[in-house]
Amino acid sequence: MDQAVATPMRADAPQPDVIRTMAITARAAGRVLARSTTETRNRALMAAADALRASQTELLAANARDVAAFTGAAAFRDRLTLNPERVEAMAKGLEQVASLPDPVGHVMAEWDRPNGLRIRRVATPVGVIGMIYESRPNVGADAAALCIKSGNAVILRGGSDSLNSARVIHAAMQAGLAAAGLPVACVQIPPDADRAHVASMLGAAGLIDLIIPRGGKSLVERVCAEARVPVLAHAEGLCHTYVHAAADLEMARRIVLNAKLRRPGICGATETLLVDQAIAPKILPGLIEDLATRGCTFRADARAREIVPDLPAATEDDFATEWLDAVLSVGVVDGVEDALAHIARYGSAHTEAIVTEDEVAATTFLNGTDSAVVMWNASTQFCDGGEFGFGAEIGIATGRFHARGPVGLEQLTTYRYEVIGTGQVRP
Repeated sequence: MDQAVATPMRADAPQPDVIRTMAITARAAGRVLARSTTETRNRALMAAADALRASQTELLAANARDVAAFTGAAAFRDRLTLNPERVEAMAKGLEQVASLPDPVGHVMAEWDRPNGLRIRRVATPVGVIGMIYESRPNVGADAAALCIKSGNAVILRGGSDSLNSARVIHAAMQAGLAAAGLPVACVQIPPDADRAHVASMLGAAGLIDLIIPRGGKSLVERVCAEARVPVLAHAEGLCHTYVHAAADLEMARRIVLNAKLRRPGICGATETLLVDQAIAPKILPGLIEDLATRGCTFRADARAREIVPDLPAATEDDFATEWLDAVLSVGVVDGVEDALAHIARYGSAHTEAIVTEDEVAATTFLNGTDSAVVMWNASTQFCDGGEFGFGAEIGIATGRFHARGPVGLEQLTTYRYEVIGTGQVRP
């Protein structure tokens, strides 16, 4: 009889029981959570919000240690940094999720068959979520809140940059669960920042039901390449704002400034500005001045440089770059179809915006892009679960299946069919 050949374990792999044990306990805890009442889950979130506020001093001290050790770019430092206002925003986010309708048990559709059977499609939790994210500490709170409300257990593997902050946030979430009488294993984090825990999560088929990565391109690409578990993700946020010939010029200036510089390090920040040739000589110099006075730098195509000669020349790669910084690619296009062609060539299917007073042009743009989110007369930075009324988001999805755009409560459910009969048997 053949003997099984053991697969050598990588030297950097953690002990296999760490993630496995977490996932098994998460599965058991998740069953309790999924069957709990809406009121119980809401009580857990409200108690977690109170615990988060009560731990503010501890959390800010932990975060200060994270920030002091951080050596990355300024935009990422901003994402890592907490202050009292951001802690309060996290707590309010938990309360807002608690106030939202419960997706679990929602009857999505129902119908009767000629034989008298009654069939219902009912929303149910996915199960165990594996969340892999990088620098932003608030992601852990948002993800935990959404998973608790939607009846899913979650394993949160944050980046090493934010480990101290993540531990305090995790303790607050577990305090909320305990206060509501729910298993604290519904929300877990690995015991350390060992990078090999990521590999263990990606290989946990049958133990983790869905992986959601949230971070840089290299992280997301690795997750998508190595995962043996279904993945809900976006690789890049290469977002565009197109200023059409019929744009309100003052509106355009407000939107472009906000879309690029409100928080340039987030995935919904505009990375490429496209301006219609018909108004480019009139509006482009002002747009550039608005941004430049606030520290933005540029990469521009030849037509934009004819209008503003001091702009640095853009390469082909520049238009395919997600800057995540105060850098903006600038191009001049010939109408809506040319703008759509540029987006199709360079975009990442995340978020695009058109600024125009022309409804026909706006409709053409809205229908013509295949991105997950498309906007008319609004900043791309509105691509956010909280701004969509989801309370928070666990990530952004740009794939074709299950969910697209900000992922909130509804997107963290799947469904089952319930069939109610009166004694029918199949002939």
